[in-house]
Amino acid sequence: MREGIHPNYYQAKVVCNCGNEFVTGSTKEDIHVEICSKCHSFYTGQQKATQARGRIDKFNRKYGVK
Repeated sequence: MREGIHPNYYQAKVVCNCGNEFVTGSTKEDIHVEICSKCHSFYTGQQKATQARGRIDKFNRKYGVK
């Protein structure tokens, strides 16, 4: 690799709004995020299935499925 053209690489501390902290590699020293895998509904299994149920009910009413 050529000298002097690459950014510095740090062990970055990532802090989420939920309070979760973890370490990763980055060109920034500190990273603040709004959502992480500990609080995201997809990873926690708390997805909002009500929206999907509403679409299914609408389909069933439209086509007369009982």
